[in-house]
Amino acid sequence: MAYLIGLDVGTTGCKAVVFHENGESAGACYREYGIDADSRGKAEQDAEGVWSLCKEVLRGAVASVAGPRSATLPVAALGLSVQGDAIIALDSSGAPLHPAILGMDYRSSAQADECAAKFGGKRLFLRTGMRPHAMNSLSKVLWYRAERPELWAKTKRIVTYGDFIASRLLGDAGALPAIDRTMASRTMAWNREAGDWDDGLLEALGLSRKLFSRAVWSGTPLGRIDAALASACGLPDSVVIVAGGHDQPCCAVGAGVCAEGDVVVSSGTAEVLSLVFPSDSAADALYDGYYPRYCSALPGLDFTFALNHVGGLLLRWYRDTWGSAEVMRAQKEGLDPYTLINESMPAGLSPVLFLPHLNGAGTPSCDPLSMGAILGITLATTRGDVAKAILEALTFELALNVDTLGRCGIAVKNLTAVGGGAKSPQWLQLKADILGLPVRSLACAEAGCLGAAIIAGSGAGLYTGIPDGIARCVRFGKTYEPVASRSEAYAERFALYKELHGTLRPIHEKLR
Repeated sequence: MAYLIGLDVGTTGCKAVVFHENGESAGACYREYGIDADSRGKAEQDAEGVWSLCKEVLRGAVASVAGPRSATLPVAALGLSVQGDAIIALDSSGAPLHPAILGMDYRSSAQADECAAKFGGKRLFLRTGMRPHAMNSLSKVLWYRAERPELWAKTKRIVTYGDFIASRLLGDAGALPAIDRTMASRTMAWNREAGDWDDGLLEALGLSRKLFSRAVWSGTPLGRIDAALASACGLPDSVVIVAGGHDQPCCAVGAGVCAEGDVVVSSGTAEVLSLVFPSDSAADALYDGYYPRYCSALPGLDFTFALNHVGGLLLRWYRDTWGSAEVMRAQKEGLDPYTLINESMPAGLSPVLFLPHLNGAGTPSCDPLSMGAILGITLATTRGDVAKAILEALTFELALNVDTLGRCGIAVKNLTAVGGGAKSPQWLQLKADILGLPVRSLACAEAGCLGAAIIAGSGAGLYTGIPDGIARCVRFGKTYEPVASRSEAYAERFALYKELHGTLRPIHEKLR
């Protein structure tokens, strides 16, 4: 039996997981790395350092299965899941000229505004699937050209982490790399109608398509792993490197999302609701809801996601700010403080309301001026009431997006939960009750790596396609069904919650 590897290159760490053909995890390795950031919007990273740690996790994951002195592990293929929007400028030899400029780097706000003024914000969205924004790769390219002219003169190519790491795995950094369409279509330089780089847009901005990698579908075999790298990692030199995808579409594949109505909610530092939908469906309404529209890993289906900037981050804030008693008790008794926080929550609805906009509002309003708030506190209010209100508020934000996507003509039918929040039965049941939908967990917690491995297996011919890989590899855990009485009560509370943002915004604007 051959193995598959999913390599996830995130913003603050990379992980490699070795999978059996049936999707069962066999071994893994993880390493963290840092970000060079400042208060002026800078967010950069040493791309070569990231690549070095990617090699480390590959060696570690293989060794965790085969042992440090074993013969090569029979791995058939490797696929990538990578952070979005970061750009890396390369010279003619394929070496980085500048640190990677990450998606969270907002120094290119002026360039994004210039694109909006030049092409029209909505027209640019309808053309490329992306709103003009500093997050987008194209805005960063324009900033880099303006602010680093001496390096721009030496720049041969602009790549993302997807094509950068793939070319390193293949061992030919100077060759023409390939970028998968999920990454290319996120750049704001992609023409949706043509299904290719937008030559007219690039020409108007004084750029050439020669800067960018050739675009291929996720699951396209790119070549065999570099022989020296394979030997160093305990891999055969026959391993096929397969074009993977942006981390959210890969996570969706690993969660079994391959049809309209299937949705995955990833509850990590942020909370992301991801889904696929037909390429010929709603467009204008997506723009109004601040939803991107780009290629999924599956031809014929587009991809979008809703974002709440503070998911698990808000729970950590509560733990560190309000939960000192639970933290101290957990340390004494060897428990998880979140378990104790969950136990402190009331069984029913919290008597207070919480607005979770501690870092502004995410979709569908994307209001940076909104702030957090707690309403309804009395002398009888407990910390557990506030903790429960936070979980309810995070789930109300999900409900806002489910409702908005429904008005875009995109229905949510099946919800799968992944990430750290999926480990909390209380939160999963709350999601089911508030959304009025069954919520299922996954047997494999590493949805991003599993999705990359499934895509790799499809490209290597182990599966007839990505849907076949999903059918053979993705297994679900417990399903949480909505309880009718609680859903009715939460429907009334949700109607009240929807008034909070608009009611409090004038006050928050004055507080800024």
